[in-house]
Amino acid sequence: MHLRAPSPDEAELLSELCLRSKAVWGYDADFMQACRAELTIHPADLAQNTFRVATIDGEVVGVAQIAATGEDAELAKLFVAPGMIGTGVGKILFIWAADEARRRGAKRLWIEADPDAAAFYRRMGAADAGSVPSGSIPGRFLPRLRFDLQA
Repeated sequence: MHLRAPSPDEAELLSELCLRSKAVWGYDADFMQACRAELTIHPADLAQNTFRVATIDGEVVGVAQIAATGEDAELAKLFVAPGMIGTGVGKILFIWAADEARRRGAKRLWIEADPDAAAFYRRMGAADAGSVPSGSIPGRFLPRLRFDLQA
């Protein structure tokens, strides 16, 4: 597996990977359509934010994005191709995100997780820190987790 920066022409491919990954939790078409805007990555996003893609034999199998501001960083995206879930791709992307946030001076990495993905972040060492409203589904709340980057 190799981690690298994405190129702007991969924005559509990465957006579709995010949607396919989200869909593994069994959401219906209406739910997925409501999430489309939030999960869409634009070429300009790739130039302004910090992303990494995971590849195996040249095929993109995962993507992660962080945003760091001062002592706080946000894990903005972490998605793995459906056929690669459970193979360690997510763990490697999470480790990269934590290391990159730490390198940028952050002390905490905040995660707004899909309820079905929260257990993964807990296994990685993140702790529950309340809930936040979904950016896509009115009235839905998501688990918020905190990962201590100084531990």
